[in-house]
Amino acid sequence: MQQDQEDTWYASWFDTPYYHILYKDRDYHEAQLFMDNLTGYLNLPDDAKILDLACGKGRHSIYLNQLGYDVTGADLSENSIREASKCSNESLHFMVHDMRDPFPTKYDAIFNLFTSFGYFEHDSDNIRTLKAICESLSEYGFAVIDFMNVHRVIENLVPQEIKVVDGIEFHLKRYVEDNHIIKEIHFTDKGKTYDFVEKVQALTLPDFEQMMEEAGIYLLDVFGDYRLRKFYKHESDRLIMIFK
Repeated sequence: MQQDQEDTWYASWFDTPYYHILYKDRDYHEAQLFMDNLTGYLNLPDDAKILDLACGKGRHSIYLNQLGYDVTGADLSENSIREASKCSNESLHFMVHDMRDPFPTKYDAIFNLFTSFGYFEHDSDNIRTLKAICESLSEYGFAVIDFMNVHRVIENLVPQEIKVVDGIEFHLKRYVEDNHIIKEIHFTDKGKTYDFVEKVQALTLPDFEQMMEEAGIYLLDVFGDYRLRKFYKHESDRLIMIFK
C-alpha cells in the first residue's frame, strides 16, 4: 500500500517555514551558474518548455524563466508552491504535483535539482518516478537529476553541528543507517520544541544505472559539479546525470 503523503518526513518537513529558514544561505549565484551551463550544454531552443520538478519556492524556475524559457515548477509542498506562485507570469507557472505521476504536458527538459530524489521508502517508487519523468518528455527532450555524490558526503559527514539562523538554534545530527543518509533536526522556537528528520537514500551512480536500465532509460552523460566537469567518485561534489 502506498504510504500516505501526510505521514512522510518530506511532506511534513518541506512544508514548514523552518525548512526554508535553515537553508536560506544557499548559493544563488552557484545555482544560476549551473542553469547557465546546463541549458547551454543541452542547447535548448529559445522557446523551450522546462519542468522544474521538486522546485521548492522556485529559485531555479524563476531564473530559468528570466533566461527566456517557458517554465513550470512543480512540488509536493503546497506552502512552497503558494509562495513561488507569487512570481507567476504568462510563461512561469507553478503547481502542486507528486513526482511519481507523469504530466499531461510534454517538456523539452525536466530538471530534478538539489538532491530532490531518493526520498521514498520503496525502490519501486524511484523507478516509477524515473518512468514518469521520461513519459513527460517531448520526443527530443532531455532530463537531468542533480544528486549528491554519496561517497564524498559520507566521507565528509559532520556527525553533529549547531547552526543559528534568524535567532533559531538548530541542532543537527547526521549519520548513515540502512543505506540512508539521515539528518535529525531539533530546535526550539517561541517556546515550542520541534523535531524533524531528513532521510535520503544513499544512491550511487551504479544504483542509478541499474534503476535506469530497469526503467528503459538511456543515461547519456554524467558530470561531477555545477561547471559540468567530469565525475570522480571520491572528489566530485555532485552526481549530475543527463538522460532520456
